[in-house]
Formats: sequence, structure tokens, C-alpha cells
Amino acid sequence: MPRKNMKKILVTGATGQIGSELTIELRNRYGKDNVIAAGHKRKPGGKLLDSGPFEHIDVTEKENIAKIVKKYDIDTIYHLAAVLSAVGEENPQLAWRVNMDGLYNILEVAREHGLAKVFWPSSIAVFGLKAPRVNTPQDAVLIPRTVYGVTKVAGELLCNYYYSRFGLDVRSVRYPGVISSETPPGGGTTDYAVEMFYEAIKKKHYVCFVKEDTVLPMMYMPDCMKAAIDLMEADALKINHHTSYNVTAMSFSAGELTAEIKKYIPDFKCEYKPDFRQRIADSWPMSIDDSVARKEWGWRPSYDLASMTKDMIEKLSKRFAESKL
Repeated sequence: MPRKNMKKILVTGATGQIGSELTIELRNRYGKDNVIAAGHKRKPGGKLLDSGPFEHIDVTEKENIAKIVKKYDIDTIYHLAAVLSAVGEENPQLAWRVNMDGLYNILEVAREHGLAKVFWPSSIAVFGLKAPRVNTPQDAVLIPRTVYGVTKVAGELLCNYYYSRFGLDVRSVRYPGVISSETPPGGGTTDYAVEMFYEAIKKKHYVCFVKEDTVLPMMYMPDCMKAAIDLMEADALKINHHTSYNVTAMSFSAGELTAEIKKYIPDFKCEYKPDFRQRIADSWPMSIDDSVARKEWGWRPSYDLASMTKDMIEKLSKRFAESKL
């Protein structure tokens, strides 16, 4: 049965850190009624709800997904619903159920209903201690030591299987830490990089849960959205990896981020008190080689540490000032 030319997009996890902003960007590009936001939590308020349709969804229930796909004649899914690394270590059973059963259900519904494309984000959490930590290559050994990482490795293989076995066009990137000025942290190990900005502006003091010299790859939210959309819009002939592409924008230490923020807030003070998340951070790459994504589909980030910090400080300062009026 031929599908209409106009994209009809479902975004799962639409109330999360990436989903809440990516949904708005997709609506701006493809029309508000053509992008259906779906979340497991209660209805969101504000721009996400006002700008287009919203549906409650439980990705662990296949028929729940299928019902929405049929209702809106969906042909593309951005599947963002997930339990993140730090939360996953506290409840590994939930992480497996949401991350693995949810992805399997999405892929099965996409296969059964003949969907055109699926986007699913993997993570640098797929890498473990046996992968090089500096300029981690595209094809490195994947032996993670978190349940989140395990679900991402299994998910990458499952996506590749659905492409090779059923011809389903599944596309994926391995996201580094994502920093956003619009949404609060969601339970990831790299959340300190987001929290530091908020606390610097509100309290001029932050207690960081990783060591000062901890270096991790990061990405600003505009580049995060750009990576997803650029990959999904790329010519299929250019896509040679249906596991996941390495993508990154910058790498910096917690101390370097503190120093950059202090350029705008000189009396900001940061204490470093590592907790269980330090062990997770120590198993992840310090920098990523994303040359394959750059070569195959033209990936290019727009923000580095300096430009990202400037934009974050400006946006958050304005928002907090307006909230006090």
C-alpha cells in the first residue's frame, strides 16, 4: 500500500531531555500536525503540548504503539524513550524492560506496518574498558559495564538485524553527553555538565559528582538535534552503518567547564565529590573519532565549549531573570 509523501512522525520519549526539543524542531520543519509527541508520563504543559498532538504511550506494550501508528498513519519513528545510565544502575530490571523490550516493540511495529524509517539513539555507554578511551574509533570493542550500555549494544545489533533481515531502514548515532538550556537533566552520568550551569546561575555554587580531571565527550542540544535530522534526511546510499555512528562535538574536563563558566560568573565555586557515577564515567571514552559520520553523511557540529557556554549562560540567565519578575 503506497504511503503519502508527507512525513507522519511519532516521537517516543517526547517529554525527555532530547525529545522535548527535537519534537518542536520536527514540528517546525514538517508541520505541527505531522509530528505526534508520545510520552509515558502525564501530559506535558507549555510549548510541547500546545504545538501539536500528544499521546500517552507505554513502549513496553506493543499494541499500544501499534494503535498510535495506525491512528495517525505514522511512517517514521524517532524512538527516544529510555532509562538512562545512572537511573539504570539503580534499577537494572526497569532499564532492560524499557530499553530492550521497548526497542523490540518499536522495530516489530515498524516491520509489520511497513514504516519508512526508524531513528534510535545509542550512546558512548556502549564502550567499555577494552575500547581506546582517546579518539575511540567507530569499530571498537563493545564490552560495557553498565546495564544501560549493555542495552545499547544489544539495541545496536538488533537494529542492524532488522535492517539486514527485513530491510527496515533503521538509523542511529552514539550520542555523547548532551547539554541543554531548555530541559533539566534526566538521570545520566554526564548530567553534571548541565547541572553545573543551572547551579552556577542560581546559587554560584555546585557540588560535582565526578572528579575535576574527568574528561568526557559532549554535545550541545542544537547539534544533538542536527545529528538526528541530518542522518534521517541523508541519502540511503550514503548510510553504510546500521548499528550506530559515532558523533561528537567537544571533549572537556569538569574543571575546564568550571573555568569556562567562571569567565561569566567569576565568583562561581565548584566542589568535586565523586559518587558511584565516577566509576561509570571512568569506563567511557574521553574523546570520540566521528570521522566515519563526517565522511559518509556530512556530519559537522556547530558548537564548541566556548560557544556552547556563552549560549547556555545567556539563555539560562534570561530565563531565571524573567521567572523572578
